[in-house]
Amino acid sequence: MASAGLAGVSGAACPLMRLVTMSSVPILQQLHLEERLLRCTPDNWCIINDSTAPATIVMGVSGRVSELVEIQPVLRDQVPVVRRFSGGGTVIVDQGTVFVTFICNKNAVTGLQPFPRDIMSWSGQLYGKVFDRFGEFHLRENDYAFSHRKFGGNAQSITKNRWVHHTSFLWDYDVKNMDYLKIPKRAPEYRLARNHTDFLCRMKEYIPSRSVFTDGVIAALGEHFSVQPMDLQAILSSHEEFVPSTKLVSQQDLEEIVSSKESFRV
Repeated sequence: MASAGLAGVSGAACPLMRLVTMSSVPILQQLHLEERLLRCTPDNWCIINDSTAPATIVMGVSGRVSELVEIQPVLRDQVPVVRRFSGGGTVIVDQGTVFVTFICNKNAVTGLQPFPRDIMSWSGQLYGKVFDRFGEFHLRENDYAFSHRKFGGNAQSITKNRWVHHTSFLWDYDVKNMDYLKIPKRAPEYRLARNHTDFLCRMKEYIPSRSVFTDGVIAALGEHFSVQPMDLQAILSSHEEFVPSTKLVSQQDLEEIVSSKESFRV
């Protein structure tokens, strides 16, 4: 699967990829949109959201809050916690984060099998075209890294006929926000028990501007898809009511987790 879809499309029209570009859309709203497009449309989509506010913790569908989040500081500072519809790890996102999501039919990329590792490999090849001239880019396990330092975290959801692969890119990050996250018990091997600041890097140290990055993503997509920009408002108004599974974790739920842990200690 080393080259699925990245040799270009010869002798056939490129599949259509609808492109939605946004800025500063709250991550909960973005995830609701992505889940709607995954489940309620037959189209291929690329969603780019340049930053989000307020700072928000986002967890995978099966993540355990008590193992991944420093709950007391989160409650004290009223940091929202979202449980998304896809798998993957826990991140904190803010105005320094750039999001890129691909939502595709299983036959959208020639030769690509809709399995996590295959999608990951394909995405690594695509982003290699974007990043190779800026640094020593690697797909390390399930992360994007410059050398041995992570700058992109990924998550996926795969349905019978479609898949989503979304990435949170660290254009910049606030060191103090990392204190809201615990170091996960199941960390990638290449992390080597490093703390957050030693493990992560900032894209802004490698790439001239956010627009250079996002334009590069669109250009790389354009080698394999016919990219069609779409108006966000038209999309939001064109679909029936949809109930997403991505939810905000309530303050009451967080408080109950703290209480149960304290009573267990007693």
